[in-house]
Amino acid sequence: MLPNKKQERQAREARSRVRTFQARRFVHEHQVKRRARDNLIAGVSVVAVVALAIGAQILFFSGGPGSTAPSTVASPADSPSASAAPADGANSGDVPPSSLAEDRTWTGTLALNGIPLGIELDGGLAPQAVSSTISLINDGFYQGVTCHRLTDGGFFVLQCGDPAGTGSGGPGYSYGPIENAPADDVYPAGTLAMARQGDNAYSMGSQFFIVYDDTTIPADAVGGYTVLGRVTSGLNEVKAQITDAGVADGSSDGAPTVPTSITQISVQ
Repeated sequence: MLPNKKQERQAREARSRVRTFQARRFVHEHQVKRRARDNLIAGVSVVAVVALAIGAQILFFSGGPGSTAPSTVASPADSPSASAAPADGANSGDVPPSSLAEDRTWTGTLALNGIPLGIELDGGLAPQAVSSTISLINDGFYQGVTCHRLTDGGFFVLQCGDPAGTGSGGPGYSYGPIENAPADDVYPAGTLAMARQGDNAYSMGSQFFIVYDDTTIPADAVGGYTVLGRVTSGLNEVKAQITDAGVADGSSDGAPTVPTSITQISVQ
């Protein structure tokens, strides 16, 4: 029997509904796939950003203040870092005896660009480091020596004590061990600490760093950073006249914009 016009119309409408449904399903499936792809890309991007951030932190803290190359400090790059030193585990050169610290607190003045800082050195908690520092002070070693490194990107130290002004110089000897390092890796504003090479507890020399704002410096494989003592006065003036000006090249780690040197230091 031949289909009548009504049946043909219904058939056309049915085919149209099928095509519409298929088109909608195609669009929906495409959208689902695109969302999945976008979510994957976003997830990968987040992981990449986190990885980069973690990598940057590791790099920033790997050298330590001082790097003597933050490493003589914490290789807070890095960290405060210091100059080259022999294999970890032994002193090198003519290291002053730890008995010079006399197991007592030493008080004195450290002037940067003529700005006086009151300081205390804890000979009881850091006898080797304080003995070395006292010896260098009494020998006039620090007079006129620059502060070659400033960090201000979440890590707030001003590193001084390298006679070469490059981050690789020292007194001709290196020593350890690490003394009086904070168990929680937190170095409060005003902390005076020794820079060293990353992963080398016996690489301290003459380079030290001043923490001008509360800073966390992760310990490395050999520990934290020897805390010599603290600044008792004048830190706000140093911040206002030196560290607030930032790093010379606009980065977060490098020579300070304001050239800085030790103009006077004494303890008793």
